[in-house]
Amino acid sequence: MSARWRIVGWIVLTTALALIALLVTVRSLLIAGVDRDANDDVVQEIQEFTTFAGEAVDPLTAQPYMSVSELLERYLSRQNASAGEVILGVTGDEVLYLGSSGRGNNEAYRLSADTDLLQDLREDPSASGVRETAAGPMRWGKVEVEAGTEDGTLITAAFTRGGYAQVQETVTVIFFVALGGLLFTAGIAWLVAGQILRPIRDVRRVATEITESDLTARVPVQGRDDVAALASTFNDMLDRLEHAYVTQRNFIDDASHELRTPITVIRGHLELIDDDPRSRAATLALVDGELSRMARIVSDLLLLVKAERPDFVQRAPVDVAVLMLDLEAKMQALGDRRWLLMEVAEGTVALDSQRITQAVLQLGANAVQYTPGDSDVRIGSAYEGTGPDRRLRIWVADAGPGVTEEEAAAIFERFEHGSANSLPADRRSAGQRGGAGLGLAIVRAIADGHDGSAWVRSEPGNGATFGLLLPAPENTTDRPAVEPPSGAPGPPGVRAAGDGAPGHHESTPVTASLPAIGSTTPQGAP
Repeated sequence: MSARWRIVGWIVLTTALALIALLVTVRSLLIAGVDRDANDDVVQEIQEFTTFAGEAVDPLTAQPYMSVSELLERYLSRQNASAGEVILGVTGDEVLYLGSSGRGNNEAYRLSADTDLLQDLREDPSASGVRETAAGPMRWGKVEVEAGTEDGTLITAAFTRGGYAQVQETVTVIFFVALGGLLFTAGIAWLVAGQILRPIRDVRRVATEITESDLTARVPVQGRDDVAALASTFNDMLDRLEHAYVTQRNFIDDASHELRTPITVIRGHLELIDDDPRSRAATLALVDGELSRMARIVSDLLLLVKAERPDFVQRAPVDVAVLMLDLEAKMQALGDRRWLLMEVAEGTVALDSQRITQAVLQLGANAVQYTPGDSDVRIGSAYEGTGPDRRLRIWVADAGPGVTEEEAAAIFERFEHGSANSLPADRRSAGQRGGAGLGLAIVRAIADGHDGSAWVRSEPGNGATFGLLLPAPENTTDRPAVEPPSGAPGPPGVRAAGDGAPGHHESTPVTASLPAIGSTTPQGAP
């Protein structure tokens, strides 16, 4: 059974139970009212007769009645019995006087003719009670009368079948009205249940439309209730799945493309290898180089996979000045360049020093790869902002060919290469070959792991500045940053005063207005 029918069924069932309870209660109350009215009528007649008998006098003698027959006749002549009510005066073995018509609710039945019942009533020690008759239930009461030497009995009775019939008619009307209301409730419940469950049907429909290669279907969201929230959550899940699927597919395509080249080179040279020792040695050296490049690509891919894990970054208090001095010393081994430490921020910041070192060394390796020998590569760090919004900026500036605005928007993606990758060897470091395009993706992953961002500012042909912008909330142990020496680049895209270093001009870089690439950059970030 569908959820819609279950909802309607439960609503109809609970409503029906409530209506049945209402009908039973109303019927019981109405029947009790009929019985109560019959009892009241009997009691009233008995009380009226008792009062009359105690005060009545014979109008001819002005004395109390000496004859029961005259007393009963006088009383009954003054009564007007209502429907279903019978008043009898009985003396001896005869019914002498009859009030009303003597009938109950059955025209064929006369209480005055039922001598056996009358005799039982007279002999009954109780003054009132209930008897079943051919005319239905009868509530009765009696009072013994004595006048002179005569005695008799006044019997009053009320038949309740007529009242019960009226109760049944009333309950029948209520039943059909309730039945109509129940059907109306079922119809409303059907419509409302359909309206409420529509997003769930849409979820099921969208789920059936989704295939392993098409995740574009979405559930329409209407309203703000819990079911609409379910549809919205389902759409968010589909967004994540589609993004993961597209990323995975692009990743596999790009990885296979990058690995195909060294595999092709290795296979081609192995097929052409000969017995010449020098040729064999050269081929083996080339194969070893390509295998090393493949191993480096695989290692970088594994690192990017680890970057998705929550424990990728292990923060700990780090002295920024010591970190920068350590970075400057390690960069000396990257290549024959003039490594210039332009500015150093002082203080302690919660960072993963190993990951930050890995990212900055990657930026230094890129600078070595795309700059000629003996050129300047500048590094530095500084704080931006104050208080809880303070950030640490670490940068590496080179005098290489730079990147264009279009390249800057995508250069931190996996397997993306800038145009500098295709430059001839005489315009970049000798012997250097373009990588797989994973280095800057790793830099971005490390920045994202610190809730920061990776950025680049450049003017094509005049060098580039790459860097990290990391959260560094200020505390009482922090010391003010060292003023940047002359020639150090200011905030990305802004020329420092007196800047005369190669690759930096007074004109604003074309990428100065670009946002930092990576995680969301806080307001005011370069």
